[in-house]
Amino acid sequence: MSYAELKNRTAVVTGGARGIGRSIAEELARGGADIIIVDLVEDSAKATASEIAATGVKAVGIAANVAKTEDVKRMVGEAIKLNGKIDILVNNAGITRDSLLIRMKDEDWNAVIEVNLKSVFLVTRELITHMMKARYGRIVNIASVIGLMGNVGQANYAASKAGIIGLTKSLAKEFAGRKITVNAIAPGYIQTDMTAKLTPEVIEKMKALIPLNRLGEPSDVARAVRFLSSDEASYITGQILTVDGGMVM
Repeated sequence: MSYAELKNRTAVVTGGARGIGRSIAEELARGGADIIIVDLVEDSAKATASEIAATGVKAVGIAANVAKTEDVKRMVGEAIKLNGKIDILVNNAGITRDSLLIRMKDEDWNAVIEVNLKSVFLVTRELITHMMKARYGRIVNIASVIGLMGNVGQANYAASKAGIIGLTKSLAKEFAGRKITVNAIAPGYIQTDMTAKLTPEVIEKMKALIPLNRLGEPSDVARAVRFLSSDEASYITGQILTVDGGMVM
């Protein structure tokens, strides 16, 4: 058996068309899993799925706003119809709307809470009945070190990610009896399109906070997701794994 074998498994990855989500989808596919990419932009979801399918696994893209109940119901219905089952759920969809609290608009608070936190509730609630019937499931939620330590100008983001951590622990207790594990990964500073826009000076300040003295790669997060999604992690649930180069200890 190869590392974190996922053959005959089907995985849903929200926010999976680009960035960390895409890297996660690609890594799960390398493990042999069939992939369902869920993203707000249909063309992006289908394009990423097509590229993953070229590696030899089944992959499809479904457009959905995972912060909307009806969209989630439709998406899960389509996913089940396409593959018959869902074994792995990675709740990765997320946005930022940074601002100091005193200047933060209601819509910026609401948008971040809905996309980052409410979506985890909606998608998990819709999929969990299928996992319960199968008496098997792996749920991995993407939190953040910001949810553990907070950050100036990110009160909404920190609250949403801290909420994911609490939700993860609660769901782990609720569903352990059905052989469903629920864990979260809290990435630190990861090289994405967002960090690519930062100045070299800001990047150096970030690195100074990290004992390993480098920003993480999306693949660092993806490999952790692959492990937690596999049978090798069958005795791990309710845990928050920081993938941050040692920044939060």
